[in-house]
Amino acid sequence: LPGLAVQRLMEQGYGFGAEGDWKTAQLVRAVKVMAAGLSGGSSFMEDYTYHFEPGKEAILGAHMLEVCPSIAARKPRIEVHPLGIGGKKDPARLVFDAASGPAVCASLVDLGDRFRLVVNEVESIKIEQPMPKLPVARVLWKPYPNLKDAAESWILAGGAHHSAFSLAISTEYLRDWAEIMGIELVVINKATDPVRLRDELRWSEAYWSRR
Repeated sequence: LPGLAVQRLMEQGYGFGAEGDWKTAQLVRAVKVMAAGLSGGSSFMEDYTYHFEPGKEAILGAHMLEVCPSIAARKPRIEVHPLGIGGKKDPARLVFDAASGPAVCASLVDLGDRFRLVVNEVESIKIEQPMPKLPVARVLWKPYPNLKDAAESWILAGGAHHSAFSLAISTEYLRDWAEIMGIELVVINKATDPVRLRDELRWSEAYWSRR
């Protein structure tokens, strides 16, 4: 689907996952249902690139065209720019910066015989510089406990490069959902220590393999 169509469908509550990512599409839909009636918004997301400035480390989230306008800080702009793949005419897309505030990034992981939900608590922050070379919707966030430990923990837990991003719900919503679905939950937050997480994942594997 063209980017603008995907953005409008997500705005209406549909789930979406690019490149055939059905797990993230399902998760985005579930998060949007959980967030019904709440302020903020939720979207399909991807870690686009990383900001390594000492003391200001952050993650820039974006995708080719498909980020939901429900997370926009202000009214999005419709822009038309070339796209280097697909062989189509220059596609229109909604361009905006996301709103600031506490948020979550969640990844649903297929472990072969069961699923794991990985959640990183983050803080969406204001984008201070213009990004004329990135004419798509984007969000900048600081992951907890910090970029280095959050990235290590995300990798240890098997988190994917696609996620469901939400400014509307907290970890508690996802904890309840994981409990209802009967799947493992791994939370990465201010208290996370990657060394301890390694042990917790081993203990969790022993528990879930015997359920």
